[in-house]
Amino acid sequence: MNIPNSKLPRVVIIGGGFAGVNLAKTLANKEVQVVLLDKHNYHTFQPLLYQVSSSGLEPDSIAYPLRKIIKKHKNSFFRLAEVKHIHAEKNEVETSIGVLSYNYLVIATGTKTNYFGNASIETNSMPMKSVPQALNIRSLILQNLEKAAIANTKEERNAFLNFVIVGGGPTGVELAGAIAELKNHILPRDYRDLDSKDMQIHLLEGANRVLPPMSEHASKKSETFLKSLGVDVHTNTFVKDYDGKTVITNSDLVLHTETLIWAAGVTGAPVFGLNASSLLERANRYKVNRFSQIEGYQNVFALGDIAFMTTENYPNGHPQVAQPAIQQGKLLGKNLIKLIHNKELKPFTYNDKGSMATIGRNKAVVDLKHFKFGGFFAWFIWMFIHLMSLVGFRNRVIVFFNWTYNYINFDKAARLIIRPFKK
Repeated sequence: MNIPNSKLPRVVIIGGGFAGVNLAKTLANKEVQVVLLDKHNYHTFQPLLYQVSSSGLEPDSIAYPLRKIIKKHKNSFFRLAEVKHIHAEKNEVETSIGVLSYNYLVIATGTKTNYFGNASIETNSMPMKSVPQALNIRSLILQNLEKAAIANTKEERNAFLNFVIVGGGPTGVELAGAIAELKNHILPRDYRDLDSKDMQIHLLEGANRVLPPMSEHASKKSETFLKSLGVDVHTNTFVKDYDGKTVITNSDLVLHTETLIWAAGVTGAPVFGLNASSLLERANRYKVNRFSQIEGYQNVFALGDIAFMTTENYPNGHPQVAQPAIQQGKLLGKNLIKLIHNKELKPFTYNDKGSMATIGRNKAVVDLKHFKFGGFFAWFIWMFIHLMSLVGFRNRVIVFFNWTYNYINFDKAARLIIRPFKK
């Protein structure tokens, strides 16, 4: 891989998400050699993927080159590679571009879409876990609007105008709100030959309320906001099958649609090679201790969504969101330096800063430790926090400009079919 030999301990990080990037930043210019591996050459700000898929933002405004993040880090390297296998007994990782040895290995590979074993849904639905997938959704939505404009029958047109989102968590709720704004503000102006009333948006959630991880206050508020935007919310509803045309549910509800977006769950994305006993099978997450060490290993660690760490306050593991990954990455960076110098390690304690979701223009919900609120102020806080969390000044400026333009003009400027999508 052309990584120079060094007397410094080598830390290999698999994954350039929130956990991997924050670990790399914490180890910057320390007495270690850092090698960051990822199958993409950019970090993705996943909380805003739904805005790419709904034409609100261009992908380059939520992605940031990994090499640019570490360019000023002495003894830090990036390689574009997919890790195939871990040979823990030899302290090596086998990748698509070669084999690399390590002193310390950190797995921060995150999650992938969970279809719960349903091959038909996996084949015909649209996932949204990466920038390319978000662009596929954007293209499909716009292509279906174009097809609806030339449809010969009402049934055919309605299938193109019917959008089904499965999963009422933050991703599903935010995407449903964004598509509803497309219906309410863009369709009447750009597609005057279509009746916006014919466009239907269905949000399906298996639990008895949307946003199950958040408070009941947030759930009720968000459902009210969604319904005010014209979204049909179906709780206690599971999808049993989807053949690309028809959605079959556990109830009498049957939906005919050309677009089903799957946001119903995730599962870990582990790497082959470690002992099966170190993996929690039902969630595909590595079992780690309070120092992020994988069970059965001293020099192999896991961070973020792929790590299952039980504590008194989180007996079922930490939530699979950005903050635990960020905090774990920062702490492990400090602990690795302590480990190298034989100092006592600090156990991880999660500082829950709250959770939030936006449903659309002037509509959001925020759950803090002692306060729960929704509406314009919550929406403003959501925007500010997400804006400040983006990597890179340029991305913050571009996103702020886009949001300002969209707010003033009730517009989504990225309505471009750059790469047509074919099912």
